[in-house]
Amino acid sequence: MCGRYTHLLTWAQLCRLLGLTSAPMDLSPRYNIAPTQLAPVARQRPDGGRSLDMLRWGLVPSWASDPKIGNTMINARGETVATKPAFRTAFKRRRCIVPASGFYEWDKVAGGKIKQPYYITASDSGPLMLAGLWESWTSPEGEIVRSYTIITTSPNEMMAKIHDRMPVILDEADFDRWLDPEREDASELIRSYPAELMLATPVSTLVNSPRNEDPSCIQPLDTA
Repeated sequence: MCGRYTHLLTWAQLCRLLGLTSAPMDLSPRYNIAPTQLAPVARQRPDGGRSLDMLRWGLVPSWASDPKIGNTMINARGETVATKPAFRTAFKRRRCIVPASGFYEWDKVAGGKIKQPYYITASDSGPLMLAGLWESWTSPEGEIVRSYTIITTSPNEMMAKIHDRMPVILDEADFDRWLDPEREDASELIRSYPAELMLATPVSTLVNSPRNEDPSCIQPLDTA
């Protein structure tokens, strides 16, 4: 799964990478984005332009009776995303890109109860563009909640040593196809990212608490 990630990208970087046409917004560095929080997500607008919007992490289907269902839908398994009722319509029409600088995963420590967190990044320190889906839910009182989920898949060789899932990371050449709602089937883009393009760095357990939101979360752990 993918349960925490970082976003250290600027508007200028995202505008260049994603071809954004929406108005600029101030983006503060985020070192520990957690479920139910708002985070920037790139979507394609009906006019064909691309916008960056703040959405809630944890997808709430339009038919849900309670938005708390989103707390358990922070990830969507790539193997079933096209058929599972909570995700299948969004997979056809409401795909999005979740910009990230890296994400966290936890590995079991032999003989211990505490799991070791790792900060997973691109080996060249570049951005990771995660494949996602978004939905819009309206409460009985008329409140609109726009939310998203991150799609996961089987791990590559590096990630398999830490966890049995990893987020789907999109190549820049695939952005157009992933975001275009006229291209209903994008299943072939759900695949593991090459292990040689990724780096796993052990970090402090500070990241375990969403209250911790500063550069110390990504500081490499001194394992000497």
